[in-house]
Amino acid sequence: MKVFLNKVRALYMIMLGGFLSIAIISCSDDIYNDSEFVAGETFTDSNVRLILIDTLTVSTSTMKFDSIVTSESTRILLGKYTDTVFGTVTTSSYMQLLPETYTIDSEAIFDSIVMVMGYDNYYYNDTLQKNSIHIKKINENFNPVGDDFFYSTSSIGYDETDLGFSEYYPRPLSGDSITIKLLDDFGTDVFSQLQEKNIVNADEYRDYFKGIGLVPDDIDNGAIIGFSKSSENTYMRLYYSTDTEYESEQEYLDIQLDGTITPVPFFNRITADDPITPLQTLTDSKINLESSDSNNQSYIQSGVGIAMRVQFPSITSLYDIPGSGTILDGVLKIKPTAQSYDDHLKLRDTLAVYVVDQNNDLIETLTSTSFAILNRDNQEFNDIYYEIPIAYYLEELQLKDRDIDDALILLPADYNSTVDRFILNGNGNGENETILELTYGIYDED
Repeated sequence: MKVFLNKVRALYMIMLGGFLSIAIISCSDDIYNDSEFVAGETFTDSNVRLILIDTLTVSTSTMKFDSIVTSESTRILLGKYTDTVFGTVTTSSYMQLLPETYTIDSEAIFDSIVMVMGYDNYYYNDTLQKNSIHIKKINENFNPVGDDFFYSTSSIGYDETDLGFSEYYPRPLSGDSITIKLLDDFGTDVFSQLQEKNIVNADEYRDYFKGIGLVPDDIDNGAIIGFSKSSENTYMRLYYSTDTEYESEQEYLDIQLDGTITPVPFFNRITADDPITPLQTLTDSKINLESSDSNNQSYIQSGVGIAMRVQFPSITSLYDIPGSGTILDGVLKIKPTAQSYDDHLKLRDTLAVYVVDQNNDLIETLTSTSFAILNRDNQEFNDIYYEIPIAYYLEELQLKDRDIDDALILLPADYNSTVDRFILNGNGNGENETILELTYGIYDED
């Protein structure tokens, strides 16, 4: 705060002396095109000056949501890898399945049962490593605790014995699928229950078969892979054959993700164990880990719910500048920490920006059009940064139309369906810090 006020006073003295050591521009004949500001008559009839300020205090920290709703995830997430900062990241998926019909011909003969899982093009980390899938039989009902959702922290019981197992090298962009053979004893039992009409509707099937869990192996260290939830791409398939007059005809019955009830009996469990010490302090969503206490960095991890948090505690100090003024433009620039990303741990081109209150409860999206956009113009010089237009938000803070204790947080827009992680420069070391570039218009100056 003191640094900001001293620099503004120095800037004002420079204005009075007419020495333009930083950008102070007369607006009498210029048109300012890059602003959300619409000038009124009082403004346009005044002696106007523009001040470019990049010394306004920006407070950066990291917070973590207690949990993320994953019953509404757009994909199945499965895999495990170890990260030197965020710890061991593990995703597993749990779902109820229903057959598309409850009728099997009485003369049919069971052949086999398989699980087919179609890729949905999402992956994170190293797909050159081998992944594993254990298919487990769930032995508990899908009962959400307290409300109508399942979360990243939800859990459900399952039998230790595998219904099926596969080791595979992921090909997430192939548009293909993987097929895993399941136990014949399991398939025979499902087949018999349907053929003998012991099960004739969805409720009876749910009582008989609670669902499946898809779990990585304990020793996996590869990638998190996204699989489709669509019934066309991911399903359990029961093969059987029926003898005709001339030949044996093979048929099948698909058993698909149950989307007929609310809450949908599906969720991804997402955990990150043994991260670096500063991240271990985020045990409550109300805790803010200051960048100065975490290597002068802030962190983001979707799925787990870790977000970078940004506040502007000195915004009302603009009133200390003599004369009437208004915010014309404001751009927040945040640099990814050098060497914190690579071809496996990639940066996204955009991040969503949300508003939280002082307790870190999510209030709203900043706007439907405001995103953190990755500027790669000088990437060859290792100078890339996320930039966010926030003039309107800052003006609300300055005018106290918005609670000054509100903050902005950054997360991927699909944070409940991904595990992307980011390490960003915060504030605290004076180098490559997060900065706010503000254009402030002064008029009617005494």
